[in-house]
Amino acid sequence: MLEQCPHSTICLPATVSPRIVVVGAGFAGINLIKKLRDKPVQVVLLDKNNFHQFQPLLYQVAIAGLEPDSILSPIRKLFQGYKNLIYRMAEVIGIEPESNRIHTNIGWVRYDYLVIATGSVTNFYGLKNISLNSIGLKDIGDALDIRSWILQNLEEATITCNLKEKDALTNFVIVGGGPAGVELAGALAEYKQYLLHKDYPELATEWMKIFLIEAQDRLLPMMTKEASNHAKKVLKDLSVEVLLNTAVNNYNGSIVTLANGEKLPAKMLVWTAGVKGESPSGLENGLILKNGRINVDEYNRVTGYSNVFAIGDVAAMISDEYPSGHPMLAPVAIQQGNLLGENLIHLIQTGNFKRPFVYKDKGSMATIGKKNAVAEIGSRKWKGWIAWLLWSTVHLISIVGFRNKIMVGVNWLFHYLTYEKANRLIIRKFKPGSDNTNTSKLNVETNEMVN
Repeated sequence: MLEQCPHSTICLPATVSPRIVVVGAGFAGINLIKKLRDKPVQVVLLDKNNFHQFQPLLYQVAIAGLEPDSILSPIRKLFQGYKNLIYRMAEVIGIEPESNRIHTNIGWVRYDYLVIATGSVTNFYGLKNISLNSIGLKDIGDALDIRSWILQNLEEATITCNLKEKDALTNFVIVGGGPAGVELAGALAEYKQYLLHKDYPELATEWMKIFLIEAQDRLLPMMTKEASNHAKKVLKDLSVEVLLNTAVNNYNGSIVTLANGEKLPAKMLVWTAGVKGESPSGLENGLILKNGRINVDEYNRVTGYSNVFAIGDVAAMISDEYPSGHPMLAPVAIQQGNLLGENLIHLIQTGNFKRPFVYKDKGSMATIGKKNAVAEIGSRKWKGWIAWLLWSTVHLISIVGFRNKIMVGVNWLFHYLTYEKANRLIIRKFKPGSDNTNTSKLNVETNEMVN
């Protein structure tokens, strides 16, 4: 039986159970929902996409190491058998907390409890020209666009007779020396070393240059100096030009301007130098911090509200140990989603929360090309092939869906033996600043894969 549906209301099954509206099907959202399965609540999931994406492997899609459907899980398939879940593909416009409503592009819906799990987006720190002319690496749309952009530039480089233009087309700049930047640089460098001469015999391998630029004094700043130094050495062995203590001030689509005044010709720039929370409008002023994250208490409850919660990247749980909030990482999102699911049921049944959130840091790791990585778990540290094996195992276990685990595992085994990658196709041409940077307009290839 459906609720009566006034104009502009999303029609949902009528219920006498508390309604929990969850916004976002990222790591935080899906782990929360798993905890609420078959509980005496109605769960309404809203997401602008009809799939969950495994973000740690986006860089492999970007360099054609994996096909998109290997890291995407259709939401409706993911939650088959969940009798208390309703999913609607919708983009949230804003929250109306005084009346317990959330407004979307397909109408509004009332809630008893609201969970904001909207994740994060690329942070360009107000650098307008860079945001217009470069691309981040935060979702599957970005990954597919990076793949197209790389191949487009290489195709153009084969036909131009202008040496300066050829130089700019074969220079690839990555800004940000965290895990995403290091992993993308390493994967792109291996493509250059092992596959460029096969795909583009017209281009001398030495023409293609990869620059990894980091404003701090070392790569992987969240890890130890030993891991940072190892990553730098491996990348340099792969002929990546690593520029430390170097900030980027501007990029016009052809020239990268560094803070020291130097200029670097490049027709492509990938920005992995930071992220910010993607917060919906409607919350009181002062609750959303400068980095876009929402201020929450130790139960992930939004400050000043009794029935509004935020989890994952968008949540800022400020403490002495984490003065800026917890790191914006998948393990934090997963742990917060799991605990909030338990806390919500306990709150509904008893009026109290079960326990506050305490982050259990399980360590950090990053891969640097094939067969090489760094990993730190507690006091134990690994580097090289052993760390890569550990990285591969952890990520393979973490991928959502048995089919995706098999696909990724087979792909990795094939790549390990041959260095060959997936089909290097330009499905849709990419131009920075155009409409095709919007993930709601994914190309036909991706739509077919996830439905």
